[in-house]
Amino acid sequence: MKQLQLLFLALFALSCSAQEISIDKPLRDKVKVETSIFTVLYSEVKEQPIVLAYKSSNRPKNVDRASMNFYTEKDYHTSDNADYYRNVYDKGHLAPAATFSDSMENLKQTFSYLNCALQNQYLNRGEWRLLEEQERKWDDEQELEVVINLEFTDSILPTGATIPSKFIKHIKFTKSNVFKCYEFPNSNPTKGWEEHEVKHTH
Repeated sequence: MKQLQLLFLALFALSCSAQEISIDKPLRDKVKVETSIFTVLYSEVKEQPIVLAYKSSNRPKNVDRASMNFYTEKDYHTSDNADYYRNVYDKGHLAPAATFSDSMENLKQTFSYLNCALQNQYLNRGEWRLLEEQERKWDDEQELEVVINLEFTDSILPTGATIPSKFIKHIKFTKSNVFKCYEFPNSNPTKGWEEHEVKHTH
């Protein structure tokens, strides 16, 4: 009888532990995360970055991305592979992989889902990529400070992630103190990246 009581208590304790483990933490609408190469304000509710900042400098290319894949972060609720399955959205880098190919550690950090947005494949592979290439030409002369803002509507995937409606990239040229700003609807571009430049007062 005593053994049965001990067994019941043990099972009850295990049951309580399992319940505690299974309780999900509330999703945060905004959480700030700083890494060695970018700082991001992330929405666990939207499963998307809201604002991300990085510095683009003339780093040497020492490593290759090869077959590197995006990975989730254990302390944050982010998008994952399911959100990008069989749809028009790429896993769009915000801090570019090519900009941080000076070391394997830096390159790998760009593949965190904290640095990943649901980006129309034609934008990601087209005008957005071309602007990133231009940044790497500009940063040969002076360091750039880049801030990307994402805007959203109520468009949500069945998997739960919210689809960005617009990407706004602010670029500061640190030596000359020049500012540039580019706005891209999250769709198939119909004009060149230069034509997406907009004028803002600072």
